[in-house]
Amino acid sequence: MRLLHTMLRVTDLERSIAFYCGVLNMCLLRQQDFPEGRFTLAFVGYGAEAEHSVIELTHNWDVAEYQMGTAFGHLAIETDDIVMTCDAVRAKGGVVVREPGPMKHGSTVIAFVEDPDGYKIEFIQK
Repeated sequence: MRLLHTMLRVTDLERSIAFYCGVLNMCLLRQQDFPEGRFTLAFVGYGAEAEHSVIELTHNWDVAEYQMGTAFGHLAIETDDIVMTCDAVRAKGGVVVREPGPMKHGSTVIAFVEDPDGYKIEFIQK
């Protein structure tokens, strides 16, 4: 078995694609409209779906907002230089909500950014 994707519901698909591709440097792998169901799926990631887990961005055409809930935590992305990565996110208009530093009760260096819908993305220093 293999983890294929994680699905996130987004309110503005183009804004989310711009964030994941333009700010986090992912690639738009595929996108498809489903007019009868009134939704669009876009898959983004750092490599082909055949070899990598990706993110499925789901845009339901008739939904203007979602409630985040309390069960979902965050996505995690490994980076070679966490400070440079956070600086690049800020330079591209992204929001760093926790600056790089050791995690509480540990030594792993982490940071958090937030996507346009409020989903948290953790950067972990390699």
